[in-house]
Amino acid sequence: MAKLCIVPTPIGNLEDITLRALRMLKQSDLILAEDTRVTRILLSHFDIHKKLISFHTNNEHAQLQEAIRQIEAHEQVALVSDAGTPGISDPGFLLVRACIEQGIEVECLPGPTAFVPALVASGLPADRFFFEGFLPHKKGRHSRLEYLATLEHTVVLYESPYRLVKTLQQIAQFMGGQRRISVAKEISKMYEMHFRGTVDEALAHFTNLTVKGEFVLVVGKEIAALSDADNF
Repeated sequence: MAKLCIVPTPIGNLEDITLRALRMLKQSDLILAEDTRVTRILLSHFDIHKKLISFHTNNEHAQLQEAIRQIEAHEQVALVSDAGTPGISDPGFLLVRACIEQGIEVECLPGPTAFVPALVASGLPADRFFFEGFLPHKKGRHSRLEYLATLEHTVVLYESPYRLVKTLQQIAQFMGGQRRISVAKEISKMYEMHFRGTVDEALAHFTNLTVKGEFVLVVGKEIAALSDADNF
């Protein structure tokens, strides 16, 4: 019976991959990969040699039916993104939904995703949080920020180095410069970094600073909503 296996891959340190993930990759007949070049490097490191098919954001809709056909023609097909868990701000949702509609078994392994270690290491309340992922680049961006400002729990955002300062400026505008924030980058990599402070302090730190890598922004809830136990 055909099966799609969602396999999380390391977001930095290759030691983060699980034994089960390696076994699933070895057992799969082929692998759908966000970037075949990136995945081939990972597979070569662990001496795994499999056929790779490109499946990424730009071709996800066009390739969907072909991906389903490939899965139905094999016993097990793996889906991987460049790093982390497919479907979390990466391609995967459409394929998983289509497989379920077609009666194809879907199995998702637990594994790496950037926002969990960034959230836990932030020092901000993690009992309740809202994962926003990437904000819209243009249309709907302000309305999303207005909504996030109303939430009474921690908010987690992803951001690129090119829009980091702009996003910090808008967080200060819509949520207030005195909100607590943790800005993390290169999670699980050699140059992992965490900046913790207020939004205004983060803005002062990163303005005019050349930055690389993807960022995770963990924004605390409104100061007025904090209890004594929540103070950061």
